Amino acid sequence: QVQLVESGGGLVQPGGSLRLSCTASGSIFSINFMGWYRQAPGKERELVAVINSGGSTAYADSVKGRFTISRDNAKNTVYLQMNNLKPEDTVVYYCTLSYSAAYGAPTLRSWGQGTQVTVSS
Repeated sequence: QVQLVESGGGLVQPGGSLRLSCTASGSIFSINFMGWYRQAPGKERELVAVINSGGSTAYADSVKGRFTISRDNAKNTVYLQMNNLKPEDTVVYYCTLSYSAAYGAPTLRSWGQGTQVTVSS
């Protein structure tokens, strides 16, 4: 059993900043990647940013230059620094983890409960 605990969402004015955090705990042997997706009502969940075990990152075009993903491997924690936020960034953000529970075990995927980010004046 793996748990993802998210924090850092909230209300911010356009142009403002927020920092999301997500900590993974439980039966984790190795982590492939951690990251963030977001989902607006009635739309599919979309990738925001991910970071793998080697530190390589990938971003959605809509957030490049504004968002930065980072990771603390010792704490199994991933962060998303969001700057210059726009009203269109207003959605629920979900933390995700790709991991293995044991040596040679299949890769599993886990999701957090989601945290609301609202960008409004």
